[in-house]
Amino acid sequence: MRIYMDDARETPRGWTRTYTVEETIAVLETRTVTHLSLDNDLGEGVPEGYKVLDWLEEAVYNDMHFPMPEVTIHSSNASRVEYMQRALKSIERIRQQQVGGS
Repeated sequence: MRIYMDDARETPRGWTRTYTVEETIAVLETRTVTHLSLDNDLGEGVPEGYKVLDWLEEAVYNDMHFPMPEVTIHSSNASRVEYMQRALKSIERIRQQQVGGS
């Protein structure tokens, strides 16, 4: 399943749309997501998209078999894009440690 989380942009063909962090995490918990495209700014008073990566980092840390999707960040918020890219690198380091440590 390909998930596109955004509050405003048009959903690309072939992707399933989510609008919130909570909705996106619920789909990730099904372990069927192969691709994930994330926006950060989802509207006033709504949790930001980077929180999905915080959740994924914890999920991967706690379960070395968690199926990590291919992640794309399509946010226009440059500072959050940088944060989100660092989170992805952290998840990759965790995976490397798990492979090396198992």
